[in-house]
Amino acid sequence: MPTDFKKLRVYVLASELSDEIKSITLTFPKDERYELASQLSRAATSIPTNISEGCGRKTFPDFCNFIDIAIGSSKEVESLLLNAKK
Repeated sequence: MPTDFKKLRVYVLASELSDEIKSITLTFPKDERYELASQLSRAATSIPTNISEGCGRKTFPDFCNFIDIAIGSSKEVESLLLNAKK
């Protein structure tokens, strides 16, 4: 089980995605910044956060649970991006 999340490629990519999402949400119309943009930013931030938290757990099942949560957050980001595109 990995313990140094900063060395995981998936963590690095998730962190980059989170930064990119934050930049994108700044371009949203003002009426969307407090709802859609906020939700999108929180969901994107949740991905690397859960990966790092999972690496801090002592058991493999706990680690897997946090990875599963990160995957769920990635699907939420995908759904919100599709909604934003409309």
